[in-house]
Amino acid sequence: MSDLHVQLNRLKLRNPILVASGTFGYAKEMSAFVDFSKLGGIVPKTVTGEPRIGNAPPRTVETTSGMLNSIGLDNDGIDTFIEKHVPYLTGLDTALIANIAGRTVEDFATLAGKLANCSGIAALELNISCPNVSGGVDFGTNADSARDVVRAVRDVCPFPIIAKLTPNVTDITKIAAGAAEGGADAVSCVNTFQGMAIDWRKRKPILGNVLGGLSGPAIKPLALRAVYQVANAIDIPIIGVGGIATIDDVMEFLIAGASAVQIGTANFYDPGVSARLVDELDQIVESEGCSSVTEIIGSLRR
Repeated sequence: MSDLHVQLNRLKLRNPILVASGTFGYAKEMSAFVDFSKLGGIVPKTVTGEPRIGNAPPRTVETTSGMLNSIGLDNDGIDTFIEKHVPYLTGLDTALIANIAGRTVEDFATLAGKLANCSGIAALELNISCPNVSGGVDFGTNADSARDVVRAVRDVCPFPIIAKLTPNVTDITKIAAGAAEGGADAVSCVNTFQGMAIDWRKRKPILGNVLGGLSGPAIKPLALRAVYQVANAIDIPIIGVGGIATIDDVMEFLIAGASAVQIGTANFYDPGVSARLVDELDQIVESEGCSSVTEIIGSLRR
């Protein structure tokens, strides 16, 4: 077997295949389909300070080569997450990367402070990029704001920090630089692209929230571009996200400069895909004549 371990500053993973927040529930839902011990890590759904019921339905709609969602961070809240979900998640044989979102810098710090007391968490991913809630992308569209929220979390929490970036900006490298300046160990590139769908016969938007986040194969070239740009502009590990469903997709992101990837929308229609990709990655690294997957990362020839 090849060495699939990857190091994202303070975060070490057994392999670079992760599952994306919002597509894997609290992991229990996927236990019949996935051997968690094969995965590099799990990112459960985003947690907020208070429970959220999410946006009005309909909340998902299939699009050409993808889907739009406007779930709106539906979750049980931080206290229930810590009491009911963390014990199960930290008992799994894989890295737990908790994902949090707040409306203010203080919210993020409070959430991180509560999680800091939970043993078994490998890292925190900061959702500063959700397009489906009011203020959800505020911290991800301004470099100074991204820096401030990362710094505030790092001050109160010992875990490695990943900033999840929005693609809905003019220059994503500036936001990545802000997160790096604040002390992020890595950045996730990217969250969903804002879009909408219309029922022209009814003259109405299909989603209850009107706008939603586009994910799936349709966004892969755009996400790949973002990873490449950040990798060439900022010296910080990157987790590639966006339309990844096959081993070829995984390899493209790694070669573009990502040190790890997250599988998102593909989990909905092929729930066993993430574990299968780990096996396929092992085979392809060996077939490429590499002893370690790290030899592939950032190996794009121009």
